[in-house]
This record gives sequence, C-alpha cells and structure tokens, in this order.
Amino acid sequence: MSALTGAAVLEVKEVLRIDQKFGAVQRVGRWGVPRRLELAAEWCEVTLDFTQAVVTQDTLLIDMNMRGGTLALITKPGIVVEAYALNLEFSKVKVRQAPGPDTPITLRVALVGRKSFGRVVVRHPRWTAGQSLLGRPTPSPAND
Repeated sequence: MSALTGAAVLEVKEVLRIDQKFGAVQRVGRWGVPRRLELAAEWCEVTLDFTQAVVTQDTLLIDMNMRGGTLALITKPGIVVEAYALNLEFSKVKVRQAPGPDTPITLRVALVGRKSFGRVVVRHPRWTAGQSLLGRPTPSPAND
C-alpha cells in the first residue's frame, strides 16, 4: 500500500516489525503508519512520533513484548491510544490525551501484549519556550 502526498510516494507496510536490544529506536518525521506494528524490545527507548506520520487507515495494533525502557507515543489531536489489553508487570502507563468532543478520531492505536519493567507514555508534542509564551504551537517544518 502506498500513500500519495504531493509528488512523493511513501510506501506503507501492512506489518512493521521492530526487534531491538538496548539503545534507542525512533520513528519520527514523515513515516508510514502500518496496520500492525510488532514491537520486540529489551532495555530500549522506543519513540513513535505521529505528529507528521502518514496515516492511511483508522486503526493501528501495536503488539508488544517489551522489557525495560520506555515506549513514548507522541500524538496529535484525533489520535486515541487504548492500553486496556496491555499486560503490565512492574510497569506504568501514563496517557496524556484529551481529545475535544468535536475532534474526529483519525487513528485509534491499540496496545496489546506485554510490558515489563518500564513505562508507556502517551503525550502531545512538547512546546518550545517561544511557543509557550505565545500560548500556541507553531507548525514544525516537514521532513522531506
């Protein structure tokens, strides 16, 4: 499956597998969100930034087997994350999302599987000092 955005074509996989031990894994900028993401990570920091991601379907299933470290999901309005089916062992889930009642849901992310010895954080992008003074975020440049 591919998504058209302007003149560029971005290939979007049906299933994306991330298998990592130690270190950091990031999906940031313009990346294709698959229908299913299989995450096998040990003692890693994993960041999935959806603020500029190309979303071509309405759901993403993240099937995780993660030990140690942090899974950070950076969302934008319209993205809802559900962690009801996630099996936690010595772990925490912190969700900071408050979609307004008029905000349509563009992507529903379901976290399933197992997370042990770490945390899952769902949040909006951080504002810079200038954005905080203005009281609003400024659009970030696209990574093309």
